[in-house]
Amino acid sequence: MPSEMVQDVTANGTEAHIHVETVAWVTRFVGGNGSDRVSFELTLKPGDTVRSALRRLSERFPQLQYALWDPETGELGEHIEVVVNGAILGVHHTLESELQSGDRILLFGQYMGG
Repeated sequence: MPSEMVQDVTANGTEAHIHVETVAWVTRFVGGNGSDRVSFELTLKPGDTVRSALRRLSERFPQLQYALWDPETGELGEHIEVVVNGAILGVHHTLESELQSGDRILLFGQYMGG
C-alpha cells in the first residue's frame, strides 16, 4: 500500500497526518487495479486545506490529477466524490476547510445509472 513518510509533528509532539483512501475504480489513478482500496498517509502541513492536500496527492499521480480536477477551471471535476470525515464535500467541509491531524478523506467514483 503506497504511503508518504510523515514528517511534521503536532504541538503535543505526535505525528501530524491525514488519511486519504481511494475506492473502487478510482484506485486505477493511484496505482491500484480498479477495485478494493488504496490508502495514503499524507503529511499535514501548517494551513493545509482539503484542496491543498488533494493537489499534493494528485501531483504525485498524473492520472488522478486529470480525473480529479477540471482542466479548464482548475476546480474539482464531476466524476469523483470527495468525502471528508464521513460527510460529502459541501456538507461540513469545503475545499478551503483547514485539515486537522487525523482527518480522513475518501475519494470514490460517482456512479450513474438509469
